[in-house]
Amino acid sequence: MRLVDSQIHLFAPGAEEFATRMLQTLMPPEAVVAEMDAAKVSRAYLVPGNAAANAACVDAARRWPDHFRVMGILGLDKPETRALVTDWPASGFLGARLTFPPYRKVSWLKDGTADWFWPEANRLKLPVMMWAPQQVEEIGKLAQRYPEIRFIIDHINLFVEDKGEVVARAVEAVLPLARHPSIAVKLSALAAHSSEPYPFRDMHPHVQRVVEAFGAQRCLWGTDLTRKACSYTEAITMYTEHMPFLSPAQLDEIMAGSATRWIGWGEAPV
Repeated sequence: MRLVDSQIHLFAPGAEEFATRMLQTLMPPEAVVAEMDAAKVSRAYLVPGNAAANAACVDAARRWPDHFRVMGILGLDKPETRALVTDWPASGFLGARLTFPPYRKVSWLKDGTADWFWPEANRLKLPVMMWAPQQVEEIGKLAQRYPEIRFIIDHINLFVEDKGEVVARAVEAVLPLARHPSIAVKLSALAAHSSEPYPFRDMHPHVQRVVEAFGAQRCLWGTDLTRKACSYTEAITMYTEHMPFLSPAQLDEIMAGSATRWIGWGEAPV
């Protein structure tokens, strides 16, 4: 079975404190490549752990073009970001990854900070990964207004510390977004949200509900490898060996096909 990981973080040097706060562990790209090869994961989408890591991710994609593509982190409140988006073909990014954390005092989705970006992303028909816990209504409005953007909801829209009933409520809130054909969902980092040991059976009903709602063709497997919630092999086999409700055809989509089609792969970085 082909395997395509929809999210692995790289961090810039000196980001240890920030990574720790986000329950992440820094990994150099060489270590990521070694883990991918050992687990037989053919491709992965790199997500910078912070804006300073954009350059490190682009460099990794140039060094290992068969392994990586990059979803750029954009500082939507920075004037230079507008110039970058205007000259998107030269950015080195395949798409964008935007974060709207629930702890930000006023969400950029609500205060106008992000308003300039959506028309540009719609014009460019970008794939846009979004991490916006507790902001499902805003995501739905964006999908309705900007139908050319390929939205990807990260981690079923879970916050980093969500477990138990909080996970159940968050998943329930996401399911109505399936009516928007331009929204896909990452089934990613779920081991980190489990209250059980491998194979993390308390997460299986949530996967089943999301797949039933969105269809396997809009569900993207991902590990968020640097969370270190389990081994890379366990992050694979929890799906491929322990979820009998997923058919072989659905697994082919979830584990590789959906990400490659929804995000794309494109030409090799230059």
